[in-house]
Amino acid sequence: KQNTIINAIKAYYEHVLGRSREYYDIQRPQKSKALPSVFSKGEIKQIIQVTDNLKHKAILLTIYAAGLRISEAINMRIKDIHSEEGYIFVKDAKGKRDRKTILSPILLDVLRKYYQQYKPAYWLFEGKEGGQYSAKSIQQILRKAIDKSKVNPWGTVHTLRHSFATHLLEAGVNLRFIQTMLGHSSSKTTEIYTHLDRDY
Repeated sequence: KQNTIINAIKAYYEHVLGRSREYYDIQRPQKSKALPSVFSKGEIKQIIQVTDNLKHKAILLTIYAAGLRISEAINMRIKDIHSEEGYIFVKDAKGKRDRKTILSPILLDVLRKYYQQYKPAYWLFEGKEGGQYSAKSIQQILRKAIDKSKVNPWGTVHTLRHSFATHLLEAGVNLRFIQTMLGHSSSKTTEIYTHLDRDY
């Protein structure tokens, strides 16, 4: 809004009053960076609890517990789950960079039950007819869980990833380690989580 006013004044001086173009030493406001929305730990628990379908539960928990982007969850292969070593391999993430992220015992237990019941062939999460699960379906799963549990209505699938980072930071995990798990090329991107004021 302030930039618009400044430009309007410049236009008035130059085009209406006919003055020559000049440089005006006016401090322009910096663009504000919106802090990401985050689910509390209690809200995450509610979201998972109200999701009855085991596949849907496994998808949401994997995105949260591993800090994945929705595209990374869709592209996750069965062989990317390294249960013995305790990590998840994320192939061709944003910027075509491979990375590793944590595989928690709770998530591993859910994934094992899910695998035994659904027996996916190649992709970790497959649709009814096989092939990769769709982003739209995952968004609908979360929306249904949010509506059912009455938690933060502004939350999206990406909010699960933001929540992962925030909860690790609150638990005292090193910022550089969180940066590596999220696949951020710059620490400045990860540092936004240090500015979140959580009250729960």
